[in-house]
Amino acid sequence: MKKFKLKVLISNTFDPWFNIATEDWIFRDMLTEAELEETKILFLWRNDNTVVIGRFQNPWTECNTAKMDEDSIILARRQSGGGAVFHDLGNTNFTFLSSKKGFDKAANNQIITNAINSFGLKSYPSGRNDLLVETSDGEKKFSGSAFKETKDRSFHHGTLLINADMTKLGRYLNPDLKKLESKGITSVRARVVNLQELNKGITHEILSAKIIEEFAKFYQSTCEIEYLDHQYLLGIPKLNEHFQKMSNWNWRFGEAPQFTHQISERFTWGGVDVQLNVEKGVVVHAQIFSDSLHPEMIEQLMASLVNLPYNKETFKLAIAKVSDDLPMIEDYLNEFSEWILKQIS
Repeated sequence: MKKFKLKVLISNTFDPWFNIATEDWIFRDMLTEAELEETKILFLWRNDNTVVIGRFQNPWTECNTAKMDEDSIILARRQSGGGAVFHDLGNTNFTFLSSKKGFDKAANNQIITNAINSFGLKSYPSGRNDLLVETSDGEKKFSGSAFKETKDRSFHHGTLLINADMTKLGRYLNPDLKKLESKGITSVRARVVNLQELNKGITHEILSAKIIEEFAKFYQSTCEIEYLDHQYLLGIPKLNEHFQKMSNWNWRFGEAPQFTHQISERFTWGGVDVQLNVEKGVVVHAQIFSDSLHPEMIEQLMASLVNLPYNKETFKLAIAKVSDDLPMIEDYLNEFSEWILKQIS
């Protein structure tokens, strides 16, 4: 086996936008193409109370965004594909980075499963993305992976369920039953298990140390562990560029694939049937059918919703402006506003 230099990086922050930005900076900017040809990188990190969606997913169809808002759960979008996942401190994330030529998914999986199996468990890869472990109730998934590559480099990252709050998986990853038709990638649900259910001795710190040990053993080399934090990394301009992108609404929501949202309701003053066509997180067409006796209200509402970011704040402001123009039916518009804001949460 070719002798590689190793780099092991551990994040000391639980900020998801910062961790995903750091991963992107390590991937794209930390090493030159020539340096990466000679180097294998392992990055370990955790996010707290976060839903992470894949590059081409629609947050409104993948997540219950209303419950996320209520509970202050952060939405993050990663650069790689794959499905939506919930992260808390019971979930450890790993990233293997290398040159494109040196990419070896089988080696990465072997390092992780060797670490898991050292605890007396039997784990193995399944399909392209998952790692499974044998339980008394059959095989279950404890890790999902996704991948990203450019012309000269690649990464493979994934999750490891140690003692994640499984109730939150169901709470935030199941969207409301809305009439949303999306062209995005849909997550596939699977039977999952926390590793601590199988061996109580598995913790983030102990498992991370074991993964690092197996990484060094596989490549027959060693290195000093580098700990990354905000203070150290904030002085790096390129990293700040990545962070500004990852934390921006336009990336997290605005990159959603095109979708249509159809909703209807009957009020005392009439019924409404609303169709919103959304592209890149912005309403490009709004159609409202209604038997209301105030056609001017319907016309102004349709006009006001076009070219708006698909979020509560902008909708609330737009409808308030219509209400200012039509004070005689302010109560009707308040009802409509309260209803539609709940629908698009």
